Amino acid sequence: QVQLVESGGGLVQAGDSLKLSCAASGCTYCVMGWFRRAPGKEREFVASINWSGSGTSYADSMKGRFTISRDDAKNTLYLQMNVLKPEDTAVYYCAARYGGNFNTRPDAYPYWGQGTQVTVSS
Repeated sequence: QVQLVESGGGLVQAGDSLKLSCAASGCTYCVMGWFRRAPGKEREFVASINWSGSGTSYADSMKGRFTISRDDAKNTLYLQMNVLKPEDTAVYYCAARYGGNFNTRPDAYPYWGQGTQVTVSS
């Protein structure tokens, strides 16, 4: 049984940094990803990392500001977010899938966390 639990969200000001965590169980060597959903918008790809951590993929608007990483010894996925903008305000979700490489499509991930709210004030 795969379980994903996000944490680390909160209210910050524009320009601040925030680090999200996703505690994962039952999904060793899974491909992992972060997605987000802003109010009134579709779920959007943020970043993905392959099972070994050697490969990553980012949405264009996050490149250079966000960093995805994983610590398999701790069974934890991370998303370091720097220079946050008000448009980064969203619920951020951790997702996982067995096999394959990193993937930008939400429907490629069968396992999801409950989400953590990130609010960036201007």
